[in-house]
Amino acid sequence: MGFVRIFVFHFIRMNTKLTLSIEESIILKAKAYAKENGKSLSQLVENYLSSLVQSKSQKLEEPSVLYKLKGAFKDHEIGDYKEELAKALAKKYLSE
Repeated sequence: MGFVRIFVFHFIRMNTKLTLSIEESIILKAKAYAKENGKSLSQLVENYLSSLVQSKSQKLEEPSVLYKLKGAFKDHEIGDYKEELAKALAKKYLSE
């Protein structure tokens, strides 16, 4: 009769409590959003923080197409962008 060895590995995920100061109205909206999507507020925060960390590491590992295009196009000095934006919007929507 032979012996069979079974190894069971458990990967324990350690959760740590975190105290945040967030505006009450935002908390209420976030809780409602979490409930609508079947998640806890903690899951939402964890997912958001995880996406931030992943996107930062992705930028370091593999730059996006937009990052690669940085500096490829030369623009002229436009001065105050708000003024230029107002002129462009006025030209688009107010001219006949």
